[in-house]
Amino acid sequence: MDKREQLIEIATKLFSERGYENTPLSAVCEKANVSKGLISHHFKSKDGLLREIFRKTTQLVVEINRVDKENQTPKEQLIGVLEAFFSQLESDKLFFQFNMNVMIQPNTRKVLDDLMKERSSFILRKTKEIFDKIDIENSLVMSHLFIAELDGIALNYLGIFEDFPLQQIKERIIKKYA
Repeated sequence: MDKREQLIEIATKLFSERGYENTPLSAVCEKANVSKGLISHHFKSKDGLLREIFRKTTQLVVEINRVDKENQTPKEQLIGVLEAFFSQLESDKLFFQFNMNVMIQPNTRKVLDDLMKERSSFILRKTKEIFDKIDIENSLVMSHLFIAELDGIALNYLGIFEDFPLQQIKERIIKKYA
């Protein structure tokens, strides 16, 4: 792993655990064993590093939303999205914690506003494409509801309940949309 990727990984972990506001660049540098100059070289600033991490996590969101539209029914596509979401949620808590932290902090929302809007539009568009085939008249509302359900599940799993029944929730929501 090169230094740039190492910085992204370490900063993601620290920003997820401590929050962006509470993580000075010096902590990232210390953990990565690099100088502040190297961060400046790669990312220009702490905000630049945050934006790069967000771009990288957006790629994971794109992967979750990649479905086979030609060979699957809309319900099978929804199940594919759900399977990918739950798999990612379980295997990469750090990714979801990072996203949750930056989306609720006012200062990071300012830094990432354009990227958040772009990502949210992408998720809504991809979800709506599926729901358009199920119920065109209600597809927008159904899409928002579907996204809100997944956000709520992630929030509860990551930050509220230690004994969150993730597998049972997954089974129930797949059954609901199947």
